[in-house]
Amino acid sequence: MIITRTPLRISFCGGGTDLPSFYRNEQGAVVSTALNKYVYITVNRLTRYFEKGILIKYSKTELVDSVDEIRHPIIREAMKITGALDRVEITSMADIPAGTGLGSSSTYAVGLLHALYTFKGQYVSAGRLAEEACRIEIERLNDPIGKQDQYIAAYGGMCHIRFNADETVFVDPVICSPETKRALQDNLLMFYTGITRRAGEILEAQKANTHKKMDPLIKMRDLCSSALEVFKDGRSLNRFGEILHEGWLLKQSLVGAISNAQINGYYEAARKAGAIGGKLLGAGGGGFLLFYVEKQNQPRVRDALSGLQELPFMFEPQGSKVIYISDDS
Repeated sequence: MIITRTPLRISFCGGGTDLPSFYRNEQGAVVSTALNKYVYITVNRLTRYFEKGILIKYSKTELVDSVDEIRHPIIREAMKITGALDRVEITSMADIPAGTGLGSSSTYAVGLLHALYTFKGQYVSAGRLAEEACRIEIERLNDPIGKQDQYIAAYGGMCHIRFNADETVFVDPVICSPETKRALQDNLLMFYTGITRRAGEILEAQKANTHKKMDPLIKMRDLCSSALEVFKDGRSLNRFGEILHEGWLLKQSLVGAISNAQINGYYEAARKAGAIGGKLLGAGGGGFLLFYVEKQNQPRVRDALSGLQELPFMFEPQGSKVIYISDDS
């Protein structure tokens, strides 16, 4: 038996510039961090007592003879890529529901590839895991998504990730002191709106509008450089809250469905209570709201958003990792 643990993520700035419709014209860039909420994948050898050769358990259960019969698209394509084709049982669990803006689909793809390769006795680098997860989701399944989620899930930590026209990706750790990183973490609050959504529809609209929205997207990308300067300097972290706010205003200009009156109400309530800035995580339409709030104002923000569930979290320094291998694997 193999068990992998792969982190979900928070995207701070630059989201949308990791789409091919943008980075094939202008270099894309994001600043993202992994967090200590995970997707767990288990791959086990299926005994001969099962009549069929592949058993899959997620929100549904599939028991099939061949890979081509698998309905779950990511599992089907991951098994084809890795060549793990027979006598396997695959199960999954997650700390956070899908469709909440934390990159769960791509995290799942990375963790599954990692588990399947380990099951076959193969070591695969973080770069390869991310690249193949992108190949599955973007090329094989034609999902209208970008590349940042796969790379931060594979590498972990807090990273500056750049996307190039030739499809190469540069992943660099964010340079800042441990004290700055702790202060940043202490000043971030996250709340669940209770709204789940499929990112695909919003991203399809954004993809179609990219050529008309290059100016705000370039400004969103360039906020990454501003954020990196704040982290490096470490003395004016409140500027990061302003960067989040600037990015959120720019993001709303891309597609109307990114926000709605309910989400805007939560956002403005938090700002009136003392949040310097924030954003809706993921493509938009629902999921988690992230805010930068100084310590003394956090009780007021929590009170203003008392109808929402807060998600305590910490930054995760590691990417996808194997956390269990049984002796008979």
